[in-house]
Amino acid sequence: DFDRAYFHSYSHVGIHEEMIKDRVRTDTYRAAIMQLQNSIAGKVVVDVGCGTGILSIFCAQAGAKRVYAVEASDIAAQAKEVVKANNLSDKVIVLHGRVEDVNIDEEVDVIISEWMGYMLLYESMLSSVITARDRWLKPGGIILPSHATLYMAPVTHPERYSESIDFWRNVYGIDMSAVMPLAKQCAFEEPSVETITGENVLTWPFVVKYVDCYTVTVQELESITAKYRFTSMMQAPFHGFAFWFDVEFSGPVQNLRKKRKNLDEALVLSTAPEDAPTHWQQTLVYFYDPIEVKQDQVIEGSITISQSKENVRFLNIHLEYASGGRCFVK
Repeated sequence: DFDRAYFHSYSHVGIHEEMIKDRVRTDTYRAAIMQLQNSIAGKVVVDVGCGTGILSIFCAQAGAKRVYAVEASDIAAQAKEVVKANNLSDKVIVLHGRVEDVNIDEEVDVIISEWMGYMLLYESMLSSVITARDRWLKPGGIILPSHATLYMAPVTHPERYSESIDFWRNVYGIDMSAVMPLAKQCAFEEPSVETITGENVLTWPFVVKYVDCYTVTVQELESITAKYRFTSMMQAPFHGFAFWFDVEFSGPVQNLRKKRKNLDEALVLSTAPEDAPTHWQQTLVYFYDPIEVKQDQVIEGSITISQSKENVRFLNIHLEYASGGRCFVK
């Protein structure tokens, strides 16, 4: 049972420690809760995948009337104790179970969740937020975060290539270049989660997917296809593509059009290479061999991101790209 294994991994305290110690993540959520305090105070909130309960407690501190903290993994037991230790048992109700299975006998005003995975959609937890929305959210209720955007851009990363591949050319004076094809396969066959900087990025990013949490459907997330076209800003070896995301915390649905005219009003949590690093880092899809690109050279193609048929929490990535008259598939 893939779900059992997934939830079991969240019973370990280490994963929660990493998330809570991510100051960018936790501070942005707390700031969003305080900024939207008028929409939370006196209201009913559901926290989808509450973990140790930190976001539920922030909502209670902001004056929520009641918070349903839903958690499928066994860390729910600790969340319950944390709530008790902070004298909030009358406000925060921890429900141990999947959001699809637990019962809440009232509509809610607010859904909050930290559902984003690597490359935004890895682990497919957004579908649980959609389930909570469709089961319990009142008309005009709010979802935090409210919107999410997945970006991609071509990157150059000679250091990574050098440390993983090129060093086999001369190992203690021995030519081990025969290992290089295997090293490339091991290093670059799977997407890699790591931190790069803005200096690695060759062009402005492309929006692969924009998600409106108020309207997105589960079916929409099963397979995402986009055609992209980049123009390189510099001459450099093109090593692959980086993916990252940001999420936005906007107010109620009816205010959305008004809100989005001034994006400064909406808080944004960004995992872009040029912003402060987070535990999500960036997701890199490397080629086995770099492609030399000139300044203003066009890189174009398509990308499909689909949920694995065997395990919907996993992603399959199909990349087609062309540059300088050469076509590739990964």
